[in-house]
Amino acid sequence: MPRPVIAVVYDFGSVAPADVVDRLAPLGDVLLAVCRSAHTERLAPLLADLAPVVPVDEDLEEAAALLREHRPDALLTFSERRLATTAELAARLGLPYHDTATVRLLTDKYAQRRRLRERGVDPVRSRLLRTPDDWAPALAAVGLPAVLKPACGEGSRSTHLVRDAGTGAALAAALLTGPDRETALVLEEYLAGVDRTPFGDHVSVESAVADGRVTHWAVTGKFPLAPPFREVGHYWPAPLADAERAAVLDLAGRAVEALGLRTGVTHTEIKLTARGPRLIEVNGRLGGFQSGLGRLAGGLDPVALAGHLALGGAAPRTGAPQERVVYARAVPTPAEGGLLTGVHGVADALALPGLDGYETRVQPGTLVQPGVGTGELAVLWGTADDHRAMVAVLDRALDALTYTFADGRTLRARDLAAPARPAPLDR
Repeated sequence: MPRPVIAVVYDFGSVAPADVVDRLAPLGDVLLAVCRSAHTERLAPLLADLAPVVPVDEDLEEAAALLREHRPDALLTFSERRLATTAELAARLGLPYHDTATVRLLTDKYAQRRRLRERGVDPVRSRLLRTPDDWAPALAAVGLPAVLKPACGEGSRSTHLVRDAGTGAALAAALLTGPDRETALVLEEYLAGVDRTPFGDHVSVESAVADGRVTHWAVTGKFPLAPPFREVGHYWPAPLADAERAAVLDLAGRAVEALGLRTGVTHTEIKLTARGPRLIEVNGRLGGFQSGLGRLAGGLDPVALAGHLALGGAAPRTGAPQERVVYARAVPTPAEGGLLTGVHGVADALALPGLDGYETRVQPGTLVQPGVGTGELAVLWGTADDHRAMVAVLDRALDALTYTFADGRTLRARDLAAPARPAPLDR
């Protein structure tokens, strides 16, 4: 019998292209529907070497016609910015995927918050800003401290913690009228987490949706954020007591159902507060680093699971393995940017027990752009017998690693990964 054809709408996302093809190949023949962007133009020779490529430009009717020639049996994406494109192509091809109304709820942070309030899932206060004049009424409705962020975005881009009205007004004006202006912002209630040092005060729930039924296959632990809201790593399993884990899973399940998802994988971020778990956001694709964690843990393969669901398969019967801790610890880029000139201590870090790999994300000689979005100089991958052992090894590794910049700065990985100062726990 002919093998199924799995079309993957590709752009910058949560899974590297080689991993996409390698992990989906056992399920069928992989076809890359490559969207035009600076990212895909840089990777064009690699993408063409990995799998057949169909170009996707602004004319989606033409792209659908080209895809139809390959008779795809499934369509999916691992790219947040291409969820809408994938939904439109799926509709034209008659393939299962999030519909366009669901994608809007997944990608428009204000629309998502409004739906979750309407369905009684989580009453987080939020308001939409389209012009600087919207700041005052939004502030009156939401209060401080608050989070100001783009209505549509990824990787904590242009996301700020606002503690005073004057700073917030200036930020809103700059983001809405500056050279890289946002079309809309969301001001939302800041969810103050309970301090769980050395762990983060938030987790994510990884779920599979088949015919509208939600099954959770992992709860991912996090490290404390770098300022202001930059992720610095993930690990399986999250260190939660049974009752708290059950509450987290219940909240994630109700959120996914409220957004009307019918098929695919979801990545739901949840804050652990003194009043119980609160929802940060639901994402309609595989979370970052999940592919690598799956490789370290063995057993369930998150990328293959996404392909299996896209082909109409059932939800998994087992979750991610829990016997050992597997982790991906990032060394974040400095918010002020700079020209990276050197990296030191890699051999010492790799000599530590349980540290399985050092992945370079920024090569020396590269100019790191300034910004508050999530970015990594490097990622440390490893396994440990338990959470205590993981923390001990990473403490030593982060002390060993240093990064030098052309302006004379020498920054320790430890300082780059320092946690953000928490906002007052006043609500």
